[in-house]
Amino acid sequence: MGKKMAIIASKGTLDMGYPPFILATTAAALGYEVQVFFTFYGLQLLRKDLSDVMISPLANPAMPMPVPMPVLVQVLPGMETMATMMMKQKLKKKGVASLEELRDVCIESDVKLIACQMTVDLFEFDKSDFIDGIEFGGAAMFMGFAGDTDVCLFI
Repeated sequence: MGKKMAIIASKGTLDMGYPPFILATTAAALGYEVQVFFTFYGLQLLRKDLSDVMISPLANPAMPMPVPMPVLVQVLPGMETMATMMMKQKLKKKGVASLEELRDVCIESDVKLIACQMTVDLFEFDKSDFIDGIEFGGAAMFMGFAGDTDVCLFI
């Protein structure tokens, strides 16, 4: 029996979208059976359109900025859009795959992407808002897999 990895993705911002997809694709490439459970705000990462996925400089003190910014400046309108644009440019310049590309690699690598049905119902999402190739399930379904894994991560 091969190794297994379970990931719970609970955040849907640009900076928090990369870890579950990078770890999942890496584990799959190493031969792991991988499932990622997207719950609450992490569910945003399974939507068809990721253009509104942002990063906030506010309360993100480790985020390297070209110039130091006081907290007051970080809350000004447009700063989140500017930070997102800067991050996307940096990712592209460094040759880092987009969230959409990483998500596609997950599907191509047979990583099971699971949308939390309770969260879908809670936020009144329509299943047509989500990409093809995912499953909808509850925590009990995911725990059946996660309880028997070699690696289990909460992101």
